[in-house]
Amino acid sequence: MTSRSFLRLALAGAVASGAVMLAALPADASKAPRTVPVRLLALNDFHGNLEPPTGSSGRMVDENGQTVEAGGAVYIAAHMKALADKNTIAVAQGDLIGATPLISAAYHDEPSVEFMGKLGLKVAAVGNHEFDEGYTELRRIMKGGCHPVDGCSPAGEWKGAAFDYVGANVLFKNPHEKSDALAALGGAKPGAIKHMLRDWGVPALPPVSIKWMNGVPIGFIGLVTQTTPNIVTSEGIKDLKFVDEVKAANVASKLLKLVGVKAQVVLVHEGDQVNAGQSPDACSAVPGAGNRIATQVDPEIDIVLSGHSHQAYVCTVKDPAGHDRLFSQGGSFGRVITQVDLKVNARTRDIDRASVVADNHVVTRTVTPDPEISAFVQTWKDRVAPVANKAVGTITTDITNTAAPSGESALGDLIADAQLAATKTGGNAQIALMNPGGVRASLTHASSPAGEGDGVVTYGEAFTVQPFNNLMQVVTLTGAQLKTVLEQQFTGGPNNQAFTKILQPSANFTYTYSAGAPWGSKVSDMKIDGVPVTDTQSIRVAANNFLVGGGDAFLGFQDGTDLWSGPLDIDAFVDYLGQHNPIAPPATDRITAVA
Repeated sequence: MTSRSFLRLALAGAVASGAVMLAALPADASKAPRTVPVRLLALNDFHGNLEPPTGSSGRMVDENGQTVEAGGAVYIAAHMKALADKNTIAVAQGDLIGATPLISAAYHDEPSVEFMGKLGLKVAAVGNHEFDEGYTELRRIMKGGCHPVDGCSPAGEWKGAAFDYVGANVLFKNPHEKSDALAALGGAKPGAIKHMLRDWGVPALPPVSIKWMNGVPIGFIGLVTQTTPNIVTSEGIKDLKFVDEVKAANVASKLLKLVGVKAQVVLVHEGDQVNAGQSPDACSAVPGAGNRIATQVDPEIDIVLSGHSHQAYVCTVKDPAGHDRLFSQGGSFGRVITQVDLKVNARTRDIDRASVVADNHVVTRTVTPDPEISAFVQTWKDRVAPVANKAVGTITTDITNTAAPSGESALGDLIADAQLAATKTGGNAQIALMNPGGVRASLTHASSPAGEGDGVVTYGEAFTVQPFNNLMQVVTLTGAQLKTVLEQQFTGGPNNQAFTKILQPSANFTYTYSAGAPWGSKVSDMKIDGVPVTDTQSIRVAANNFLVGGGDAFLGFQDGTDLWSGPLDIDAFVDYLGQHNPIAPPATDRITAVA
């Protein structure tokens, strides 16, 4: 039953695309063109940046080594129109939504998804941030309907995404789960596919999408990083499992091949880091999780377009059969469009890999803004302006999220202080810890274009810093359990933490760590209000629900007891800003780092 479910869901996407039963070759095959052209235009990690991103997020090194201003919906649309031709399929590699500015987030990212439809996007892999509000909300974004709590946006009832979301490695934990896409195929039961998928599982999302171009079908396989459960709130994905990307891609590839689709492209929300300052067209990727996928997926797969790491690169790697395969990514925040030109053999319906040429185009702001999208963005700016431009506090100078040598940042510490203040009453919190990845931007002293004045912090600016709408929670940990949580900040432990992530502490909590000490013995001298912490004492620790659920591999939080839930983290931050005017950057001296 589960294998048939996977098959039906896979082919249901093909039904929607008009490709379940592939057309035969023309009657007079000798007159058919030898090859047909296809152009892919790809975006990744847009994160709702309808307005041009600011600061370093709005700059990009171009092909000439120059740093230029880049990104913004009006410029993306202008560049896409200039690059598109009649052979174009627009695709994306995830994180189109989630961790978004208020203009999009205030309406549960419906504006960003609508914008992607206006661009002509056809297929997108899900990214981890597509699950920020949970699987149920992702399904609403895909299918339509008003938000169950906040209702319809000012635009009216949401119609759903105009493109296909795909995720081959997102499965239901329950092997008996039913798929709502089964009706498209009725009782189709191809024996070979049933046998192949017997032990696979039930997909929670369509694993593939098939698009026709110039008389040939192109199969797109969606994948999201298998680390997703560690980086999104656990409650929203409690019924899902995220399996190995390579294994899922290989199953999906065989599905496509069994229905005659040989031209195959992986859209994967996982990628690699790069050597800084390189041209976006350079192969500067340092082999990592993305390279593993790009080199190990089935040889039938011709191209791997990646995301997640927010880097730009164009590489050629070897597939398991030793053949060249494109592996690329296009930065983040709409600053780069990846163009891939290729030819498909009309007789074999497979991609001629020698024909594949890729180019990362920087989305410069020197072109004429697209007028339709200009009006679209302005409409949403006007709708959100009364909330976004409201002053909520003042600061004496920039308060940045730049880490000190200890791993603290002034802004991270400030947020931890705000969270402690918000959870003392009711939650009886004694200390607070903030995850650094949740601090998405700095607070700048200079006035924004809205004209609120120097030093004034608006709600929109505060929201840009903390855009996740996480819930503040408090749990009781023993001193020994708290030390375990702090040990989990570092690589080399049992949680396979990919990067050292230093939690930002409230002002009354101090400790020392030794980066060179073995895992389990790195943290010492923990003190609360100057009093040493003992292993057996009980401590009420405040954190957001992402951390309390074990996010970022801080599994020690899951040992906490007496859970209490309080306000949203953004509300705690805004209240603190309003009650402490003006605010100066706190000293980053709460953690002492030694060799």
